[in-house]
Amino acid sequence: MATTRTFLVLFSLACSLTLCICDDESNYGGGEGNLFPGFYRSSCPRAEEIVRSVVAQAVAKESRMAASLMRLHFHDCFVQGCDGSLLLDSSGSIVTEKGSNPNSNSARGFDVVDQIKAALENECPGTVSCADLLTLAARDSSVLTGGPSWMVPLGRRDSRSASLSGSNNNIPAPNNTFNTILSTFTNQGLDLTDLVALSGSHTIGFSRCTSFRQRLYNQSGNGSPDITLEQSYATNLRQRCPPSGGDQNLSELDINSAGKFDNSYFKNLIENMGLLNSDQVFSSNEESSELVKTYAEDQEEFFEQFAESMIKMGNLSPLTGSSGEIRKNCRKINS
Repeated sequence: MATTRTFLVLFSLACSLTLCICDDESNYGGGEGNLFPGFYRSSCPRAEEIVRSVVAQAVAKESRMAASLMRLHFHDCFVQGCDGSLLLDSSGSIVTEKGSNPNSNSARGFDVVDQIKAALENECPGTVSCADLLTLAARDSSVLTGGPSWMVPLGRRDSRSASLSGSNNNIPAPNNTFNTILSTFTNQGLDLTDLVALSGSHTIGFSRCTSFRQRLYNQSGNGSPDITLEQSYATNLRQRCPPSGGDQNLSELDINSAGKFDNSYFKNLIENMGLLNSDQVFSSNEESSELVKTYAEDQEEFFEQFAESMIKMGNLSPLTGSSGEIRKNCRKINS
């Protein structure tokens, strides 16, 4: 218990030092869609501290939660923009995105989001959006696992709708080809550099057997495994992921340091040890493979680009001004 308390205190101090560098619109230079880091400076000055505290407690309890919270932010932004639509449960005319193919039995961390929202509502009711909450939680998840920090532009509002079809169609699948994944990103206004850098989030977390089984047994539909997968690694994976059954069995996305945000993910790709096909494909394209080599050799450059690309992704089609609402409960629209 004492170790956990010390960890939380040190994390809070580190973040406060990082985040005080720039916290208003004049210093930041403004933000896309009227987003800027100091948005809650007057209306809820402890907002970031509250989010940071709850996320830190959740990750201290279960280290895997950092990757889960970051993934929620990705899956939210790729559907209708970063508007908290993923957090909505089915109700009335709303069909939840939680039931989509990329999210069903996979997306997690909603209980932590509930805890953060409850704490924010207790501090400053009806002020901080669920969309902003998710964006902050993603940044804090990076910092908690040793990754980069960045100033998060804020001021998003929450959608009053969800899109199950958008969730099914806009989020890359584990077995997508390189061109399909790139098209998914460019359709969102993100480029190749963003794609490769953001894929580096797979340096933390786990994936289910059902997401990589095809590579082990039937990569091309002819009953043969993916010959590009490093053989000893493939043998290890088959022990965790049989030809049938065990769909929910987990394997590390980064076999060397699944709980630490670093550049090991890119080193794995060079060694043909990317877990998902949608990761390993970056080594087969000339431009993306050069980025993989760069980030594998220079962690600082990866961190800088990851932070820049996360800000760019967080600015996808935000609801601002009088659009949308500030939900009291992230799971349902205000009545």
